[in-house]
Amino acid sequence: MLKRITLIMISVFLCLSFTQVKAASNAEINAKSVQALKEFFKHSPAGKQLYHQAKGALIFPEVFKAGIGIGGEYGEGKLVEGGKTTGYYTIAAASIGFQLGAQVKTEIILFMTHEALRQFKNSNGWEAGVDGSVALVTLGTGKEIDTSNIKDPIIGFIFSNKGLMYNLSLEGSKISKK
Repeated sequence: MLKRITLIMISVFLCLSFTQVKAASNAEINAKSVQALKEFFKHSPAGKQLYHQAKGALIFPEVFKAGIGIGGEYGEGKLVEGGKTTGYYTIAAASIGFQLGAQVKTEIILFMTHEALRQFKNSNGWEAGVDGSVALVTLGTGKEIDTSNIKDPIIGFIFSNKGLMYNLSLEGSKISKK
């Protein structure tokens, strides 16, 4: 069994070593963000309503997460205010614990108040759960989001091409200007 685990770890390491990690251009981020918002609005009409009420929105169209015992995630995105892109950002996190596999997800963080947005923009690297508490939205039993109950200044959504995802967290994710 130990031999098998070692072989798997070596295989994954070699695959990751030969994979080029390339920073996305701003044009690529813009195009992927447009598509991510279309998917988000399709899966959540209430999310669309909240997006339009937000003072600003961070959109990370592709956040890559992988791990074997020790894991990490990384993505690039943009900040949108009043329909205009005002900056480009990266999101990164590391984790330790039982994990095996990889996934790609989309993360959208909405700043519902001017104060929450100001604090984010004035930070030098912002960490979810430390510099600001993010209320992560999941679908209720009726598969709808009740926007009348959401009063948090920062709201996060995590989803894949199958819809909003459950049991995920933004805690510990570090967001920095690109």
